[in-house]
Amino acid sequence: MNNSTGSSRVVRWLLIIALVFIIMIAVKTVSFIVTLFLMSIILTMLTLPAVTWLKNKGLSDFQAILIITIAAILIVLGFVFFTMLSFNSLVSDLPRYQSELDSRLQDMTALLSSYGITLTTEGASSIKIGDIMEVVISGLVSAAESVEFLFFVGVTTFFMLLELPHMATRMKGWFAMDSEVVRQLNLMIGYVIDFIVVRTETNFIHGVIFGGFLGIMGVHGAILWGVLTFLLGYIPYFGLIIAAIPAVFFAWLQFGIPGAIGVIAAVAVLNLFVENPIYSFLAARKFEMPALIVIISVIFWGWLLGLVGMLFSIPFTLLLLLVFELTDELRWINVALGVHHLYEDKKGCEPKS
Repeated sequence: MNNSTGSSRVVRWLLIIALVFIIMIAVKTVSFIVTLFLMSIILTMLTLPAVTWLKNKGLSDFQAILIITIAAILIVLGFVFFTMLSFNSLVSDLPRYQSELDSRLQDMTALLSSYGITLTTEGASSIKIGDIMEVVISGLVSAAESVEFLFFVGVTTFFMLLELPHMATRMKGWFAMDSEVVRQLNLMIGYVIDFIVVRTETNFIHGVIFGGFLGIMGVHGAILWGVLTFLLGYIPYFGLIIAAIPAVFFAWLQFGIPGAIGVIAAVAVLNLFVENPIYSFLAARKFEMPALIVIISVIFWGWLLGLVGMLFSIPFTLLLLLVFELTDELRWINVALGVHHLYEDKKGCEPKS
């Protein structure tokens, strides 16, 4: 009897694992729709406090949501304008960058030759910034095609905000007012909102300071690298490092190894004073998740949903962990991962209204 029970449990878990893999493959197949839906949920939660504040000022649901939507469109257009302005200045100065690159490569070849290391000049001259920029431009073209995706995200978010009061009424009717499900859901919504707001504030400070430093230093495309720092800062651990690579490269082109070292030092200082003290100061609560879980989240969501998955890896993971917490059979996963404390209703951790 015990053997039969043990075998049935093994078969059950094998079926669950197989079902999870099937779901993952299905999600990856329709990643466009899944990403659109998840981003809309995140943006709905993020804009909900602002909508509630405007409604408390006497505006109707539609008026409040319309104002938030217009503000979001203006912010996106502002980012696009500054990014394209800086990018166009880079493209217009390609010949100068190529000349600087050839000069740096010649200096590097001479330095290596002094140590007995010989490089062929053909290998050095084969590096063309124009070819690199063509790859970047092709990437921007594909990014321009994502305007359709952003449009549908905006429309979905708009109607989600309109429908949210009715959905809340239905949920209160379906669950008891003091239901554990509703409590955990409200707690996690507030948690996700706090995380995104704090991360956005920190990224903005980081991007402004880094872009300003590069501008004072005279590095090409300082505005672009500041915007890139702001956007990629949402990717834990890896984002700020990736954003610093082009700035280090152009500093090396213009000022040689001392310039590159200067930018690297600036990145290290910013990570030390922005990512730690300022982030902790702005945080309404500590977002304590094991580093391994964060890294796995970035890799997993990046593989499943691409760049958007990497940018929103932490909010997506929090939503997934919420599903585990609300399911009796899966709650042990949160305990094993060391994230069960996120769902403890502590003083000062209530969701924002």
